[in-house]
Amino acid sequence: MRFIHLADLHFGKSIHGVSLIDNQDQVVWVERFLKIAQEIRPDAVVIAGDVYDRSAPSGEAVALFDRMITRLEQLEISVLLIAGNHDSGQRLSFAGGILAKQNIYIAGTMEKKLMHVEKKDEFGTVNFWLMPYLFPALVADRLEDESIRDYDMAVRHLLQEQEIDFSQRNVLVAHQNVVADGRTVEPGGSESMVGGVGQVDFTAFDGFDYVALGHIHSSYHVGRNTVRYAGSPLCYHFDEIKQPQKGPVLVSMGEKNKEIHMETLVIEPLHKMREIKGSYAGVKEEIEKQRSTEEYLRVVITDQRISPEISESVRNLCRSRNSIVMELVSEYREYGDVSDVEKRTGEKKSVEEYFEELYKQRNHENEPDEKDQKLFAFVGEQVRHADETEKQCSEPDEGEVDRLLAFIMENYAGGVK
Repeated sequence: MRFIHLADLHFGKSIHGVSLIDNQDQVVWVERFLKIAQEIRPDAVVIAGDVYDRSAPSGEAVALFDRMITRLEQLEISVLLIAGNHDSGQRLSFAGGILAKQNIYIAGTMEKKLMHVEKKDEFGTVNFWLMPYLFPALVADRLEDESIRDYDMAVRHLLQEQEIDFSQRNVLVAHQNVVADGRTVEPGGSESMVGGVGQVDFTAFDGFDYVALGHIHSSYHVGRNTVRYAGSPLCYHFDEIKQPQKGPVLVSMGEKNKEIHMETLVIEPLHKMREIKGSYAGVKEEIEKQRSTEEYLRVVITDQRISPEISESVRNLCRSRNSIVMELVSEYREYGDVSDVEKRTGEKKSVEEYFEELYKQRNHENEPDEKDQKLFAFVGEQVRHADETEKQCSEPDEGEVDRLLAFIMENYAGGVK
């Protein structure tokens, strides 16, 4: 059995106002991926959540994903996918019953019984369990168990409800913040967790032969080699340029209890992301001598403020190489940190980022501590799940208010700031 593990496509994403569909980044990536799929002809493509960048995707994003799964169906390759925290489960699973007849299986919303797909090979059955992104309150409601208070408990209780034959080969597809012994690899980038919110220990998945994870944009294994994040297909944040080359994971499974082989299929991006840092003169020299073109750049000036003249000079120099300056910032500290006054604001910020900015404005640029970050992340989770529960944040019900109050009392026992 061979399948390709993908995650965090985020179709429709923009970075600092640059649309990755309009600028062809995601379009070209899909074409390159489909070429690989045609050459390999895997038994399935598994997508572990965050198909879209937002719960109400653009028409262009939907059309791009439609093109992708239509071509995979034409190649007779099964598609198994789940909703991530950026997706609307209801929208994603539209026409799911019809699509399942074409071997396209979509688990958009979490139910007490997980969607279960069986695939056959010469060694027997491989069971794929599709678990869309979940949060404790939803699981507690579905299982009618108010004792479920955290993510780890929610995942364990839900999996216990499934009738899983662990004598066969089983693959779980999930979209959560999975850690080993409370330690997480620094995710960075556009999908990071703060304050440990949402952690699920990898031991919750004991018994599964392979766990295809989404949510964190780095590609790495957690606890054991077969509990693995595929990572995002492209860099969606300048923090992500620190990661190794990106690409989906080809998973090859033989008979039960035999070694599982995993291979990263590197797909080169249309536009590479790069950071250039140094003095103004040094930055200009590096740009002038650099042969690379058509890049997305973050430029950091260390010895001067960003004046209109410096901004125009740097941008024109990069433009001559068909590159785009997405961030132009100064680290000159004569009067403290200087932010780029021309930094674009086109990229949609997370709820947590808005809270952190407001906190710093009201607290003399001091960073929020761990408790504050946990509160920001908790509220952010509630906002992101408004679509899932079909509730408006402006009209919270008693359960939401109770959960928020309980969280504050638990984490701010010494008094709320």
